[in-house]
Amino acid sequence: MGIAPDLSNDLPEIVAMRHELHRHPELGLEEEWTSNYVAEKLQGLGYEVHRGLAKTGVVATLTNGSGKRAVGLRADFDALPIQEKTGLPYQSEIPDRMHACGHDGHTAMLLGAAKRLAERRNFDGTVHLIFQPAEENFGGAKMMVDEGLFELFPCDAVFALHNEPQLPFGQFALRDGPIMAAVDEARIVITGRGGHGAHPEDTIDPIVAASSIVMALQTIVARNTHPIEPAVVTVGSIHGGSASNIIPESVEIVVGIRSFDDATRDLLEEKIRLIATRQAAGFGARADVDYLRSYDATINDTAETDFLRAQAIRFAGAENVTDLARPFMGSEDFAYMLKAQPGSYFFLGTGRGPDDPPLHHPSFDFNDDILATGVAFWTEFAEAFLSRA
Repeated sequence: MGIAPDLSNDLPEIVAMRHELHRHPELGLEEEWTSNYVAEKLQGLGYEVHRGLAKTGVVATLTNGSGKRAVGLRADFDALPIQEKTGLPYQSEIPDRMHACGHDGHTAMLLGAAKRLAERRNFDGTVHLIFQPAEENFGGAKMMVDEGLFELFPCDAVFALHNEPQLPFGQFALRDGPIMAAVDEARIVITGRGGHGAHPEDTIDPIVAASSIVMALQTIVARNTHPIEPAVVTVGSIHGGSASNIIPESVEIVVGIRSFDDATRDLLEEKIRLIATRQAAGFGARADVDYLRSYDATINDTAETDFLRAQAIRFAGAENVTDLARPFMGSEDFAYMLKAQPGSYFFLGTGRGPDDPPLHHPSFDFNDDILATGVAFWTEFAEAFLSRA
């Protein structure tokens, strides 16, 4: 993975772009500064730039030769509502906003690749560079697709990467089929009859009912889903009551749900609703379930993952490419681009060591040493894709 001399000359600029993006983090659908910054860079490189999909999204197009094939490369550029604690010279200038997931690095890598592709012109066809907002919360990928992304910018396939500090530096980690989970949320409100804690016989205690529901929910994965089908049901929040001598009127439980298979996803919702309502009824209480389906599972296409694997091995060597034994339980809205187009999503290891802060941590900082790898790989990958017969 040696760095070509022409890329080495560009590295200071690429690092500077990453740091500038890091200083100006913006939440989903609020990325006005980021969108302007990215668009200006791309226009300066001679790309045809389209703006406005998913409000702040940017798509840059470059065509070379007469080839009819087109490839889409996606980078996300939204930040998180976290107060940064790195103390770095380029740390966030906006309170309670931080690039704690490395989207600044993803964007800098794709901007660096944009420059190389424009300079080299070593491809025959069309490159669409997709800079996507709102990955963390509002499903910017789905918004872009729904607003006509692939009708406006037809692609034979679309690809994306995510940095991963828990993987060895420079390792490409990929997987055919499911690679990231679907994520859902259930908000369960148990309503009883409040009263004095000294006279529980005059009340319907929603805390007792909620406690029974929490324990019963644990049986869904243990006893209802198939043993080899991944699923997670996590009670992440429970709120109710204010004092030891007051039985409250209601309790709220918030449940996080993860799955990969559509049938399993349906089963989880069915069982959560059933357990909540019937457990509550057994105590004389009522349970109201608000069930929100969020991001779908991210499922890679076999042919495009095979091509990605071959290119990663050619680029980095077989020793630096691994097929994940199991998918990650996190979620990713690139799922919606993959539902619309063939393609593949993969991870690029950025680990510095065992003490490296994980993603979404206030001390996380994207590893600049991987920028050159990402830029070079995206460039060579796009060129190879457009050379396919």
